[in-house]
Amino acid sequence: MKSKREGNTRFRLVLTLGLAVVLPALTLIVINFRHVKSIKRDKQVEALIHRDFDYLLTISEKQINQRAYAVTEEARDLFPADNATAEEKSKQLDAVLAKNPWFAHVFIFDSEKEIVFRSQPAKWNDPAFRADHERLKKIYSGWFGMEGKLIMEELHKRPKPISWYGGEYKGPDGQLHYTTSSFFAFPNVPQERVLLGGASFDPDYLKQTFFPEVLNQLISKTLNVDQQGLVPGMLHELKPLESNEHRDQPLAMMVYPADSTSSKHDHPIAMSPGWGSGEPEVSRSLDDVFRGLKLGIKFQGTTAKAISDRWVFQSLIILAVLSVLMIGGLVLTYRSVNKQVALARLKSDFVSNVSHELRTPLALIRLYAETLELGRITTQEKKNEYYSIIRKESERLTALINNILDFSRIEAGRKEYDFRETDIAELVRNTLDSYRFQIEQQGFALEEQIDAGIPPVRVDREAIARALVNLVNNALKYSHNEKFLGVRLYRDKSVLKLEVSDRGIGIERNEQARIFEKFYRTGDPLVHNTKGSGLGLSLVRHITRAHGGEVEVESIPGRGSKFTLSLPLANPSTP
Repeated sequence: MKSKREGNTRFRLVLTLGLAVVLPALTLIVINFRHVKSIKRDKQVEALIHRDFDYLLTISEKQINQRAYAVTEEARDLFPADNATAEEKSKQLDAVLAKNPWFAHVFIFDSEKEIVFRSQPAKWNDPAFRADHERLKKIYSGWFGMEGKLIMEELHKRPKPISWYGGEYKGPDGQLHYTTSSFFAFPNVPQERVLLGGASFDPDYLKQTFFPEVLNQLISKTLNVDQQGLVPGMLHELKPLESNEHRDQPLAMMVYPADSTSSKHDHPIAMSPGWGSGEPEVSRSLDDVFRGLKLGIKFQGTTAKAISDRWVFQSLIILAVLSVLMIGGLVLTYRSVNKQVALARLKSDFVSNVSHELRTPLALIRLYAETLELGRITTQEKKNEYYSIIRKESERLTALINNILDFSRIEAGRKEYDFRETDIAELVRNTLDSYRFQIEQQGFALEEQIDAGIPPVRVDREAIARALVNLVNNALKYSHNEKFLGVRLYRDKSVLKLEVSDRGIGIERNEQARIFEKFYRTGDPLVHNTKGSGLGLSLVRHITRAHGGEVEVESIPGRGSKFTLSLPLANPSTP
């Protein structure tokens, strides 16, 4: 019946724990696990990183275009007036080239006059450059001559009256080159008059200077914008998914031809440091100024997929650790619940056993006292025997009450010991003498060995006596076949040892470490059939340790046990 109640209590506690803690935690872990798997399946981390890159490429293209516009507008302000002669225009255009070495060609087209087309003098000796000069002069003369009015109308519709024409061309050397040219209308010139200026960027300048510099600036600005939290919505969406991990990963950019007939990203026009090799994560076709090119971006040394996989892996590891911790916590809690239930049972047994042990000596004392009081005992010898029994039972009762009181003080942390210089050999003899009648009455053979020359030691007399009495009582209770009790006191170097041995039921090895726990009693049937408080050995260990010593047990089931109290001969410090 008791076992059933314990089982019901344990079940209710575990059920409450499961419903209140484990089930919600497990549900949350399962939901998060499925969420992480869905993120991996739908490639949400990669998609958000790519959205992030799209935004960065958009603002990067605007900054590239702004730089090209700024250079062109600065050069346009240096162009000659519309009423200048052809010779004056040539000289002023040469001055523009001198001040702006990044332009390979500059020109002015006037429908009322011929085109004035000038090129960098320093490169004029290069046949490929002269061929490019003639090619562009022919293209612009024909184009502006036929569509000049239409071009002027389109230019005046723009916020800035500048348009661009760019692309790759094959030079006389057979190599592909990229350049872009601007053509623009002049302020304060009537719209109906076809008067256009223009400038062509030097392909070598674009490849070696313009794009490398602008890419480095873009990478730097991109990191600054990112660190300051100025990138809008999509970056903040990414935070709960990847904990901003990709923010710390350096970026790289590349400009390469968009034409499918070209070498594409295998032979780029320019790359930022750290690009290495491989394809862009995200690319964007440039429009307006650098039409025909693409701007690509990626991480240095890793990919969006690798970051996504790492984030998913880390998330799964965290969930796994949380699951293990939850399971471990459940196991520990279950064990704690079991321990508390067992402790409650032991306390209940303790109350029952103590009640029985208190009743037994009280009943004997009352019986013998009433017999004496009624005058039924006539001989003095018999009276003395009854008086002795009453005294012995009262001493037994006192010892039991003292154990309970000591345990109560120990549990409350109020137990104090009175250390005094003591002849411990005499203390052991007196204690055994007070129990000799009980030992002999139960048919035990007592073997007492106390070495001579044991020096006095500082101990609490009452505590040491109580420890010895508890060990003797255990030997008397749990020896039913061979009734033997051995007590030995001897010196082993700087340690004083007190041994109490018996030839009783013994103790299993797996229980020897637990017998000193409060309320614990072994599983032997004789132990359970014998009333006891389960406090004796716990008190023995506390007393021994309070004296700076230790208690040990050697036992073989069915052959007996030996308890050894080791006390240092040096003066212990009072707790």
